[in-house]
Amino acid sequence: MKQNRRDFLIKSGCALTMTALASQMRHFGLVSALAQKANKRTKDSAVPNDYRALVCIFLLGGNDGNNTVIPLHNDAGLSNYALYSSLRGPQGLAFAQNVPLPFGVPRMSNLIYGFHPAFGVGNSNNGLYELWGQNKLAIVCNVGTLVKPTTKPQMYDETHPKPYNMYSHSDQAAQHHSGQSDHQIFTGWGGRLSDQRTSADNPNSLVPMITSIAGAQLFTAGQATLPLAMADASVPLNQILNPQGYDASADSQAQLAALNALRSQDLNSELIAAASHVTDQAITVNASLQTSQEVTVSFPNSNIGNQLKQVARMIKKRGDLNVNRQIFFCQINGFDTHNLQLPNQSLLLAQMSQAMRAFYDEMVVQGLGDKVMQFTLSDFNRTMNPAGTGGGVGSDHAWANHHFVVGGGVVASDFYGINTSNGTPYPTLNLAGPDDAEIGTGARGRFIPTASVEQFAATLARWFGLPEANMINVFPKIANFSGTNLGFMQPPA
Repeated sequence: MKQNRRDFLIKSGCALTMTALASQMRHFGLVSALAQKANKRTKDSAVPNDYRALVCIFLLGGNDGNNTVIPLHNDAGLSNYALYSSLRGPQGLAFAQNVPLPFGVPRMSNLIYGFHPAFGVGNSNNGLYELWGQNKLAIVCNVGTLVKPTTKPQMYDETHPKPYNMYSHSDQAAQHHSGQSDHQIFTGWGGRLSDQRTSADNPNSLVPMITSIAGAQLFTAGQATLPLAMADASVPLNQILNPQGYDASADSQAQLAALNALRSQDLNSELIAAASHVTDQAITVNASLQTSQEVTVSFPNSNIGNQLKQVARMIKKRGDLNVNRQIFFCQINGFDTHNLQLPNQSLLLAQMSQAMRAFYDEMVVQGLGDKVMQFTLSDFNRTMNPAGTGGGVGSDHAWANHHFVVGGGVVASDFYGINTSNGTPYPTLNLAGPDDAEIGTGARGRFIPTASVEQFAATLARWFGLPEANMINVFPKIANFSGTNLGFMQPPA
């Protein structure tokens, strides 16, 4: 039976383990022929002579930051252990004061805080906890989606702009991905950062600047960038883009030769040219990944462990791939803990802590301990007031959360952010208090962010190499916020 050219291309494209054509676009994230114009971007700086990477770890579902960074001090006022315990203890969601892992050095006027015990994961060198003492772990407090800085009175001012569909999983997660909260957009701040920097930083790269190990994601979508999506470490690098459906038979080899020939035809059509370009890139990348060295450090055999191991493998190939700057996206699911929070969050945070620690250790082995930065994002925090009681106790959707930045590029292990009503970045834990978005007896502790997602992300992007003049192109609403450097990253060299 005769096949027309379009049918043959689609069928052949579907045989690839990359998204090359119509039904395959997710693999490279190509949604329009704009990607062809990426190479025309004007270079605004010299090609960097070092390597840097950002690795986003998204905690999908809304991690409970209130049980992740816990006040342990007994000072009167502010957010002491007594307040924390009184709000969560009666329903069974508070840790005893001796359970969290205390910070070795007091912070914020000698106030003592501690990490969720899963940050230690049984011993001091198997999780993130030890990195605090090494000045490799920063906490950025009270971060959330904002259109403009917002005070409690402004929460009840109908003229003051607020994030759309607050407390909604999909919408709040999307706003963390996109870096914009006034309306829905279809690009992510990681993708837009790649748009701005690819031609300047990676002019001869064999792979896209941005890669997802968690499928197609809004975070990686740009206007002209080509994101790569790949499987985790359960699939070897030499197989992730290997063309499938071909064998050594004469007919199969003839089909493969025909596909290669067709990729050079009809390039006057933007869509066909774009599809051919993606296929070309995938085949080129596949060839470059046929040889690689395995990572040195042992990674945990968890979903997030295998994602970060694959990232580490790609970074180890950086020289062969001609990349100077890269962005990666990973994701760990399950943080929507409306019930059974204590066992479920403990398991998830332990997996996160072990995997992030193994990744940091591997970067040190690769000589990149201060050149590769991991950071967390999540939909939102959880309510300070629990949901349910006893063994099934959980918490509900809230707002401002605490995020973690790991790597030698942090200034020091400390609290960063913008001060709340109590003069520190950590909010006052009073229900219906000055930092709670709610009022009255029904208030549950949904704290108002003092630092926006844009300010958090801009601090990382600046370290990555984004010039101030280009900041508006990645974060369209950044002018709404003063102080776009939260101070947790070392200044760019």
